[in-house]
Amino acid sequence: MKNFLLALSLCCFGSAVQAAVQGKEVSYQADGTTLKGYIAYDDAIKGKRPGVLVVHEWWGQNEYARKRARMLAELGYTALAVDMYGDGKVADNPDDAGRLASEVSMNMQIAKARFEAGMQLLSNHETVDANEIAAFGYCFGGGVVLNMARIGEDLKGVASFHGVLGTDNPAMRWKIRARIISFSGEADPMIGADKVAGFKQEMESAGVHYRVVTYPGAKHAFTNPDADELGKKFNMPIAYNAAADKDSWEQAKVFLREVFAAK
Repeated sequence: MKNFLLALSLCCFGSAVQAAVQGKEVSYQADGTTLKGYIAYDDAIKGKRPGVLVVHEWWGQNEYARKRARMLAELGYTALAVDMYGDGKVADNPDDAGRLASEVSMNMQIAKARFEAGMQLLSNHETVDANEIAAFGYCFGGGVVLNMARIGEDLKGVASFHGVLGTDNPAMRWKIRARIISFSGEADPMIGADKVAGFKQEMESAGVHYRVVTYPGAKHAFTNPDADELGKKFNMPIAYNAAADKDSWEQAKVFLREVFAAK
């Protein structure tokens, strides 16, 4: 870990390390289903480093999820954009996206198996310290990573960006191992103030180290620059918010440094 922190500081503050982010598609299996992910890392950094899983929006493991994986690789982590739908399925309309998301969200056994398959692939990568794994999730993916934390997956940290906060199975006290941070828009009709308040109460009751950040005026999908076009095309209450996107990313960077430094 000391070597990783040194390399990270060189990437951020000097030219001693020349970034060379590599990204490639990877295939893996969960209960007989082929999953198609995308892994990214900086091959200029030597030795093992923490890994971060990236769980996609309800559209599937598309270019947006891959971009986030590359952004994490630029910070010095190895990131895997996972495939929660199988066979690399992506949706180009809300009906298909909702169907695919529901098939996973309503079956915890499938969700757990596919998440753990991605976690295993990332942990086994030659650049990754298997004891230092976190997860980021966006929209649908935010709900997934929170649910994985709720069932006690061995994660150092979980960050949910405009993710589903409600659950039918609240976390049991001391069950969650991960530190948690959640980012939501106050103008998001899908995640209202009541959902945020309920989530805070759940985290308090479960004894979780957590933080909740909300952004006035921000709508659902506020981190995705494509949200404006998609919102207009499908008459959905989603929109990009550059200020909220920037602030949530900066806070998430600090969050990762904190969780991987914590003992």
